[in-house]
Amino acid sequence: MKTRKSITKRFKITKNGKIMRRLTGANHYRVKKSGNRVRKGRKWVMVNESEAKKIRKLIIK
Repeated sequence: MKTRKSITKRFKITKNGKIMRRLTGANHYRVKKSGNRVRKGRKWVMVNESEAKKIRKLIIK
């Protein structure tokens, strides 16, 4: 099975095998969001394990 390139651009795998994603809603309607909320949106967040299994299948050949 080929690697899904769209998935590899949106997620990254850490050294320990955890899958990380960006927070949602970081680019659109930023004026009404507080500065604290915008800054939190820059971080990477760990994906829960049930979704991580599905993503791992699509990333790893």
